[in-house]
Amino acid sequence: MWWIIPIVFIIIIVIYIIGIYNKLIVLRNRVKDQWAQIDVQLKRRFDLIPNLVNTIKGYAKHESETFENVIKARNTFLSASSKEEEIEANGELTNAISKLFALTESYPDLKANQNFLDLQADLKDTENKIAAARQFYNDTVLNYNNRVELFPSNLIAGLFHFKKESFFEVNKQERENVKVEF
Repeated sequence: MWWIIPIVFIIIIVIYIIGIYNKLIVLRNRVKDQWAQIDVQLKRRFDLIPNLVNTIKGYAKHESETFENVIKARNTFLSASSKEEEIEANGELTNAISKLFALTESYPDLKANQNFLDLQADLKDTENKIAAARQFYNDTVLNYNNRVELFPSNLIAGLFHFKKESFFEVNKQERENVKVEF
């Protein structure tokens, strides 16, 4: 009868390890899901950008550098091969879009154009969704990283090679005020 206690103890430990492992899997999958949600909003943004640029081009033909910067930033994001590169390229794109909107202030006819106003409203809505998705992603990453680092789940995480995820942080360019020169 004395062997029942060690067997019950081992079964409890195994069940506990399985529980922690499964929780880590669930959290890791949530992080991936939230990153995919950001991708959905960024894709929507990328689909809107060419239409917005073409609308503005008709009014501001001599502002080609601003347009080229927006398209270049968009293409840089599309060619990013890692999450960190995507985060950095997203910051550049946000900066370029801000300059584009600042540029439109000089063109009253453009600001009154319904097509432009609709595109601007869609892009603003998308930017708000991106911000919300970023916040939710970072909350999910925080929860996951806490599990990966806190004892005793860190033992299981290390054993099964769970790695910390990186946060979606604002880069240096996005923290600066946008400079627009005419």
